[in-house]
Amino acid sequence: MDYYRMLGVVLLSLLACTNAEQVKFVDCGSAEGKVAEVDIHPCPSQPCQLHKGQSYTVNVTFTSSVASQTSTAVVHGVVAGIPVPFPIPQSDGCKCGIQCPIEPQKAYSYVNQLPVKNEYPAIKLVVEWELRDDSSKDLFCIKFPVQIVN
Repeated sequence: MDYYRMLGVVLLSLLACTNAEQVKFVDCGSAEGKVAEVDIHPCPSQPCQLHKGQSYTVNVTFTSSVASQTSTAVVHGVVAGIPVPFPIPQSDGCKCGIQCPIEPQKAYSYVNQLPVKNEYPAIKLVVEWELRDDSSKDLFCIKFPVQIVN
């Protein structure tokens, strides 16, 4: 019985590894926090290939250095150095896995969806994702490369 339980855990772990990968990211000014890890699901290789018409789960694990009553996400696609607003379904970070109010020196797991619309062009770009506190300072700011594909 224990053998099958262990086998199940190993198989599930391997399956998880094939669909999500810890994403290499650049910190772009996390003034009020520190990012520990970024995961995108599904993203078996990098840069993540985002298929039109699909939605991707973005999970950012970070530690806040300040207290904040609110948190607001702002996402841009940076194309040729120009940031273009990238709409997400939920900009309120307090509805994305974070229990507000945010406390200093506490770790949080922010989880949101990144929908890729069919009308987006097939292109390589950089996603810039900010989560701002109630003073509009960045709890985190990360950049990671993606490729939109058909």
